[in-house]
Amino acid sequence: MLVLARKNDEAVVIGGSVGFERMIKVTVVEIRNGKVRLGFEADADVPVNRLEVWERICGETGLADLRN
Repeated sequence: MLVLARKNDEAVVIGGSVGFERMIKVTVVEIRNGKVRLGFEADADVPVNRLEVWERICGETGLADLRN
């Protein structure tokens, strides 16, 4: 696991370089009362889900557990 420190309005980009055509940008929108709000920018055909939703989708569709 890669752990990065970011402040409000700072972002991290995943992909978008040679060999990775798609890009996902994650921006820290707000930090308040111990909670972090994140904004995600991705191509419209890239699914973005909370982990618990993704696990439920995988369970319903019979996909293998890809978390490890």
